[in-house]
Amino acid sequence: MEDNKMLKYIDKVLENMPNDWLNLTTHRLDIYDEKLAKVQFLEQFENLFNNNTTDSSALSELPTAFDYIRLGHPLSCVLEWVIAHSNNLQPDNVISFGSKTVPILAVLRKNLLDNKNTQILYTDKLPESFDAEMLRNVYGYTFELKRIEEASSVSAFDGSTIFVSQQDEIDTIDLNPNIDFYINTYEGLGSLILVNGKQNESYISEIQHVRRRETVAMTPANCFTALKLLIDKSNSEPHKSDLDTNKTKVLGAIATVTGTDTKALVGSSGLSIQYAILMGLVDYALENHTGKDIKIIVPPNCYGGTNDQARRVAACIDNVEIVDLPVDSGNDMVESIDTVLAKIAHQDAVPYIIAEIPTNPRVEVPNLLKLKEVLSAVRKTASGTTAVDPVFLLDQTFCPNVQFLGEGEILSTVRTISFSSGSKFPSGGLCTAGYCVGNTKTDALMHKIEMHLGLCDNEATPLQYEILAKQLPSMNQRIRDAYKNTREFVNFIHDTLPEAKINFVSEALANQGFTPSVFSLDLPTKGATDEEKETYKRALNHKLINLMITEIPNESKYCVSYGQLKGCYWTIPATSTQGTTKEGDKDYIARVALSPNMNLERHKEVFASFVEGI
Repeated sequence: MEDNKMLKYIDKVLENMPNDWLNLTTHRLDIYDEKLAKVQFLEQFENLFNNNTTDSSALSELPTAFDYIRLGHPLSCVLEWVIAHSNNLQPDNVISFGSKTVPILAVLRKNLLDNKNTQILYTDKLPESFDAEMLRNVYGYTFELKRIEEASSVSAFDGSTIFVSQQDEIDTIDLNPNIDFYINTYEGLGSLILVNGKQNESYISEIQHVRRRETVAMTPANCFTALKLLIDKSNSEPHKSDLDTNKTKVLGAIATVTGTDTKALVGSSGLSIQYAILMGLVDYALENHTGKDIKIIVPPNCYGGTNDQARRVAACIDNVEIVDLPVDSGNDMVESIDTVLAKIAHQDAVPYIIAEIPTNPRVEVPNLLKLKEVLSAVRKTASGTTAVDPVFLLDQTFCPNVQFLGEGEILSTVRTISFSSGSKFPSGGLCTAGYCVGNTKTDALMHKIEMHLGLCDNEATPLQYEILAKQLPSMNQRIRDAYKNTREFVNFIHDTLPEAKINFVSEALANQGFTPSVFSLDLPTKGATDEEKETYKRALNHKLINLMITEIPNESKYCVSYGQLKGCYWTIPATSTQGTTKEGDKDYIARVALSPNMNLERHKEVFASFVEGI
């Protein structure tokens, strides 16, 4: 009876829900408390349920569940809430994934670090992408595999028991206390992991963090389908699209944008593709540079997801280590790379460099001729042999239109793989799918990367391909239009508040094709001590952002987004994109991202009033 009432309620919610629940990739930070992600949303959602309230205005006022949909979103929270209630679990104990294999990897990762045994049980078959040998040899995971007749017969095990089953319907499960994790996979949708038993609650945050860094939650469209499947089992058809045609269009568009004729790979998010890159390169090094240490070279203040993910990979694999690469705030990227590569060559290790061009958040571009020279240099080990040449992993999210890799381009002759977050300019904020492409020097590497993208079941979904097929052809024009707005706003701020320090590309760099639509703003400060000055500046950041989002609520958002189709997005990297970055490397400055479609004159007016109030 209670389940029937709940499903009728959910049916009305799906009918009246805000469009943003399906269509936004990033949500508002001004109504988001990261410590209460999912909890705060579901507490208020449950109040609506208890009062049988389903009107659109009430649903629209719910707090942000997660700031990025790849971490989770309203529909994933609702799906998890329904599944939890049906199985007498807490909502935290149910976690949805776009991938069928990554929830298995999430448990294996924690048990690797905890030195705990794992058995993986299944009745029919494991997901097609599950590769036991690769998981053991590359990821370092240890586990037993066992086919069983039925879950009810499973007995106690010294360690964790994972039960994986392929499901056609989303039904209540008769939970066996001897099974710690139920992983139900759904063709075309993803999977759900149910954490069973109080003794396993310590896994919840770890599993959530794997979803945050190495894959995505079940997408909004697929969660919508799953909820419809729960309500009416005959109404379970996922979104139909011509995958082959859309995939061909997307790969063709990426080739055109990047100026390459090598095969691109498209993942469910920027971090999904980045994880495949890192694991593919680790695999390649283990096979081709046996016994050598692997060094992942990362700017300490770069986007928190990149930084954190690289460190998480290193934490799991004995011969992988992180090396810091200072690139911002007075540090020259090329000089830093030269210094770091000389040291790594001396150690006879394998160097993989991750860097953003332009850098985030200070929007700096290195001397590209010197960068090519430093990356191309032949170095010697301590014993005098030739050192392993580096692989340069170039995050092009700020400027995906710049051609680095094609024949005759600046990085065509050094092993370089470029990647971009698809939630930014490639999709215009309509989906999270990201992509990577290599130059002709990286064919063997790209083969490995493709294998690991497949292993993690992290390829873009059919709907994501459909969105990219529509959006990528107009990307370069949108970049040009957004840059024009940004340059005009930057010039206005410079004239109106000349004491502020603005981090943006020069006109000369823009003429070379570096036309980002994001800049960072170091506001003028006052105070007798450094601490007073910093406190004043941080308060001023918030004052500016709050004024913008209050005065222009339909366009200005306190949000980490970039490359959207419309509006203007404000954030403070230290408290958003650099969330997991070390405190000393964080940037407490305002980062502003403009779109091609916005009321620029209104933004100028509000900024001018802010300056008058300082």
